[in-house]
Amino acid sequence: MTASIETDPATGEAHVELDSVRLAFGRRVVFRDLRCRAPRGRVTIVLGGSGSGKSTLLRLVGGLQRPDAGSVRVAGEEVTGLGERELTRVRRKIGMLFQNGALLDSISIFENVALPLREHTAKDELEIESEVHRRLASVGLDDVDELLPGELSGGMLRRAALARAIVMDPEILLCDEPFSGLDPPNVERIEALLTRLNRELGLTIIVTSHHMASSMRMGDQLVLLRDGFAVGGTPAELVAGGDPRVVEFLGSDAVAAAAGAGAGSVGS
Repeated sequence: MTASIETDPATGEAHVELDSVRLAFGRRVVFRDLRCRAPRGRVTIVLGGSGSGKSTLLRLVGGLQRPDAGSVRVAGEEVTGLGERELTRVRRKIGMLFQNGALLDSISIFENVALPLREHTAKDELEIESEVHRRLASVGLDDVDELLPGELSGGMLRRAALARAIVMDPEILLCDEPFSGLDPPNVERIEALLTRLNRELGLTIIVTSHHMASSMRMGDQLVLLRDGFAVGGTPAELVAGGDPRVVEFLGSDAVAAAAGAGAGSVGS
């Protein structure tokens, strides 16, 4: 029942790889034998029902959760046995877009985005100001320096959180339910932003999501978590695999979209 995401055939390299991962919280088993890969420079979407371990998978990648057994490799490094100092070094290669943004309510948008630079670099104020404004501009936000998070709309708040997630120039961007609570226009804006950042910056992006339409549009690869295992592949590959449980989870619209994309690629 296990399957893994294939690496990018052009580079043959997985940027993130989990192998034979087991994890339980007391009697609740989350992962029995999790094997999946995220190709370098691609968008990987992690799907699954509530409680399937989507957010836990991101915590494993970020070194915030250690597995009971198995391997977690991030940017070529095995992270499961690293101490806090070594983990901090690896985490500097990772940006995190938390669910609902997770900005600090009591400080301005500028200070929220600047916070990682102040804590983890020796940049002076002029350099910090330049970096913050560069990243805010990259997500389409201007004139928000002095605003508090509570003064932004939901879509603007998510974009500000995205600016903070990439301000340290990470190699890997982890996004936990980035479309949650957004209306359709803002879902499309965040989807377009993530896709553009992937293409322009070469970011490896791993997204957990319940939003099937966006997942099928933007995902180079999908990982479906189920019963403590993973099934992986491109959208077209998962549909073509014919597993009725996978097809049922993806839904008829997603299946039709994947089938159409697959047919188009064959004819091109």
